[in-house]
Amino acid sequence: MLTSLVYESEHEIFRDSVKKFLAAEVAPYHEQWEEDGQVDRDLWRKAGEQGFLAPSVPEEYGGVEVDFRYNAILDEECARSGFTGLGWNLHSDVAVPYIVRLGTDAQKKKYLPACVSGDIVTAIAMTEPSSGSDLQGIKTTAVRKGDSFYINGSKTFITNGQHADLVIVVAKTDSGAGAGGISLFLVEAGSAGFTKGRNLKKIGLKAQDTSELSFQDVCVPASSLLGEEGKGFTYLMEELPQERLCASILAVHSAQNILEKTVDYVSERTAFGKPISFFQNTQFKLAEMDAELTSAGAFLDRCLALHLNRKLDPVTAAKLKLLTTDLQGKIMDECLQLHGGYGYMWEYPVARAWADARIQRIYGGTNEIMKVIISRALLKT
Repeated sequence: MLTSLVYESEHEIFRDSVKKFLAAEVAPYHEQWEEDGQVDRDLWRKAGEQGFLAPSVPEEYGGVEVDFRYNAILDEECARSGFTGLGWNLHSDVAVPYIVRLGTDAQKKKYLPACVSGDIVTAIAMTEPSSGSDLQGIKTTAVRKGDSFYINGSKTFITNGQHADLVIVVAKTDSGAGAGGISLFLVEAGSAGFTKGRNLKKIGLKAQDTSELSFQDVCVPASSLLGEEGKGFTYLMEELPQERLCASILAVHSAQNILEKTVDYVSERTAFGKPISFFQNTQFKLAEMDAELTSAGAFLDRCLALHLNRKLDPVTAAKLKLLTTDLQGKIMDECLQLHGGYGYMWEYPVARAWADARIQRIYGGTNEIMKVIISRALLKT
């Protein structure tokens, strides 16, 4: 890909430290974590000690208060290494930013230092068994009684669900108000009535714990409300461009990693007495993927620059997510095909990456929803 225009020398120093950490603390164990269905909980604290968790948190709350480029580097290196089970991006790029932006001073002092150190792992509970991309259709309720709210409902497909110490729960505080009746709550693990279900078995992302969560008359104080009551849907929409940017970072760099591995493979693997790379079909497939990935990388770099200046709008983020995750799926499939039967074997990185990539077109808003967002902007509907 083209050299990024957003990074400077200090960012590359940080990148080197991330690479070394992943090689020492993740590479030897990730395969076992895939078998276990979750990473070692101590890894979070080790990452916190290195400043790898929620690096944008302000210094007054225990963070290092750097810009989003550091988050992006962590996402890039995890993707390039094939370490999809860590769950750091959900914590640092999605959940913690809600607390930074919307939390009261008391909430920030209580939770953010531990989010940075790794003593608190976060999750965000949006998706429900009966609703996916339709956030307005959620059925989880939070009913106010005096100075407390009582939360009832169930969530599914929750990343970091098993490890989570603190969950941002999306619930309806006014069932008759549509989008205006949705609010966000900070709910601690161990709260009476809050239970974690089974660790879900998935096609890919096997080392990343993903859970069902249940809330039965979970009583939380009114002070656990995150932001203003009734503005949850607006908050979610405002944060989605960053989430979709992160999905695109993972898509482009995971695809780049597998393309590079495929170039090595076809240069060594022989068929009919010559390396596979000698065949024109192989050469054309590789050239096409490299050209498309270069184009996607340039668009990603532009969107990252926009985001750093708070100018990445929802429509552009939707275009980025649609294009990059569709391309990721295409490249994984083409690269697996070039590996032949070996590409279908789990021991080969391309097989893992192919399985891991499939969710990218679903979470963060399905790619069909991305098309709706883009078409509405075009048609002004």
